[in-house]
Amino acid sequence: MDVKDLASQMDALWVMVAAILVISMQAGFALLESGSVRMKNASHVAAKQVLSFAIATIAFWAFGFAITFGEGNRMFGTSGWFVESADAFRSLDWAHVPLSLKFLFQLAFAAVSLAIAWGGFAERAKLSVYITFGFLFTVLIYPVIGHWVWGGGWLASLGMQDFAGSTVVHLQGAIAALIATLLLGPRIGKFNENKTPNKIPGHNQVYTVLGGFILWFGWFGFNAGSTMGTADGFFGFVAMTTNLAAAAGALGALLAAKWFTGVADVPAMVNGILAALVAITASCAYVEAWAAVLIGLIAGAVTFWTSVYFEKKGVDDPLNAFSVHGIAGILGTLSTGFFASPRLVEQNGIGKPGLFYGGGFHQLGIQLIGVLGAAIYVAVVSFIILYILKKTIGLRVTREEELNGLDISEHGEYGYPEHLRLKPWREAK
Repeated sequence: MDVKDLASQMDALWVMVAAILVISMQAGFALLESGSVRMKNASHVAAKQVLSFAIATIAFWAFGFAITFGEGNRMFGTSGWFVESADAFRSLDWAHVPLSLKFLFQLAFAAVSLAIAWGGFAERAKLSVYITFGFLFTVLIYPVIGHWVWGGGWLASLGMQDFAGSTVVHLQGAIAALIATLLLGPRIGKFNENKTPNKIPGHNQVYTVLGGFILWFGWFGFNAGSTMGTADGFFGFVAMTTNLAAAAGALGALLAAKWFTGVADVPAMVNGILAALVAITASCAYVEAWAAVLIGLIAGAVTFWTSVYFEKKGVDDPLNAFSVHGIAGILGTLSTGFFASPRLVEQNGIGKPGLFYGGGFHQLGIQLIGVLGAAIYVAVVSFIILYILKKTIGLRVTREEELNGLDISEHGEYGYPEHLRLKPWREAK
């Protein structure tokens, strides 16, 4: 075996490990989200993650991967259905690993975006809506923006910098979650008649913290894995900026919570970590370590403030999906327009240096165009799909089902049957 063959095998092994790390984020979402909702919905929310990955796998294999990376036009790919031919995916030729690994790694990203989108549906949406919207999101929404940025589309031709998906993955999921939140309306009891919000705490903050830690761990595959290789050791630098941002985000959110509320809010700290990770996802390969700390700190603090702001405005986003993944996704995507280092831009070969390095407003403008283009497309298509579903099969469970909990109404038993003393579902009928 020569050195070239050994390097190729090392790259393949790294991408496989990275894919497993990203897939393991589904377990993190399951713990984070089930811990953040009420006990009567915990099993439903956890099981939703299994459903999420299953739907994303089939839909992305059949159609999504081809639309994202297949040969086509500036808007979407038109070849490579069912991942049959490597010749159809020239946009991924820069990664020297087997096509099966490219698919598995990119599938993990699509599944994360869908998991984020479903955060806006929590505690009140029908299971049938999850299934229908999940499939359509993975075929009609996620792959189109993915193609624009990563598959040789029009944003790629402009030089948009989104290394691992602050916009492609996180902003897409967050916009879809926001549209779902607005169409579903608030949970029963969330707001009083005078529009003031009531706190609906999650049932298990330990689960929330543990889920956040698993996501933090999985993010090393998310960001560092996006190098798709090991030869120059650059994945280590990406891992470092990722970790620095996450740590700063935890501190930023905790300080913001203490400043605004007087208490060191635990879910706020976890959301600060996630917001920082979302923000650094676009810029992890383009910014120096000091900028990563600053980006994480800002994202963590801003996310806490926006979550409070949206709640006061009557938006019931149970898992703060739009603040954590949307606002932070926007901040992260724009951050390269400010902080992209000349040496790192040259190394990655995409776009130009940021404003603070003398690059002017060129890259910032491109990043803004990317954010606006993606947000508008996802919002419009998500609204059309969800509005049609609302007028046909309906989006929301009945009042009785919501009050009893989706564990019992959708799955027939509670995740904590010994603690919930409502009648069994079959008797309640």
